[in-house]
Amino acid sequence: MASRNSAEAELESAWELNPTFDVAYNLGNTKYQLKKYREAAEHLSFALRNWPLVKTVAKLKPTAEQRLAESRAQVGALRVTVSAAGAEVLVDGKAVGRAPLDGEVFVEPGEHRVEARLEGYAPLSHTVKSAKGETAEVGLALVPVKSEARAAGVKTEGGMGAAGVGAGAPVMGQPPAGPVEPPPKKNWVPVIALGAASAVGLGVGIGMTVARNSAHDDARSKGEVILRAGGECATPSATFVKPCQELQSIGSRGATLGDAARVAYIASGALAIAAVTYVLWSRPKATTTERVRALPRVQTGSVGIDVLGAW
Repeated sequence: MASRNSAEAELESAWELNPTFDVAYNLGNTKYQLKKYREAAEHLSFALRNWPLVKTVAKLKPTAEQRLAESRAQVGALRVTVSAAGAEVLVDGKAVGRAPLDGEVFVEPGEHRVEARLEGYAPLSHTVKSAKGETAEVGLALVPVKSEARAAGVKTEGGMGAAGVGAGAPVMGQPPAGPVEPPPKKNWVPVIALGAASAVGLGVGIGMTVARNSAHDDARSKGEVILRAGGECATPSATFVKPCQELQSIGSRGATLGDAARVAYIASGALAIAAVTYVLWSRPKATTTERVRALPRVQTGSVGIDVLGAW
């Protein structure tokens, strides 16, 4: 159980950095083994929707389909449609994507609140009940709202405005418009290089994680064989010396692979952070009328961006 929890944490980190089908497949299988069926259904469904046409992974697809069906039978699902594309969809206050959603939203059985929000439209919500193994249809038709300027009757072209300003006259308190210099082109080569290196590190980490899980499974199977034969490896008898040595070798290999996977994930994350830092810091010089700086902030328990400005 401890090894599965460790694998779960490592795969979740990989998923946050690069949500691909192979990460979703491994993470879905881990969630399934931990009996976290809602999350298992979510990741296995993603994996199957994005399954590549590659023969080397075709043999894994039936397992994904079977475990999705078993997980799906333990949870409910919502099929949400929204009339306005791009609307943010929330379930129980948590954002699950933007319309149109790609696939179903898996939920625990019971009552849930579904919301849709989009600028220029009145927000809309609906409460729906879900049951195990069933899909509830939720349709949300958003209604546009009038802009404040139109509602107040303000003219924007020709004639006199609401404040008695003639058409074409400059607005009091605003500086005259001047030529705007185009921003200098950003050099994206370092970003692409760092991103590619991060992706390679992530791929290595995933491969090491899969290999480590396989080694752990082999060690567990060999240990069970020794126990069923009446042996033990603390002080093995002559009959079990060689099997115990093999068991120890497999365990060491799994530990080494796990350490290598962690190093690969850390390197991948560091390279991704370096790419983001380059994008944020390599900005053009601020003008004299407006100085704005965006600085990344990293501290224990949180990350973010501080925006400093002077006008």
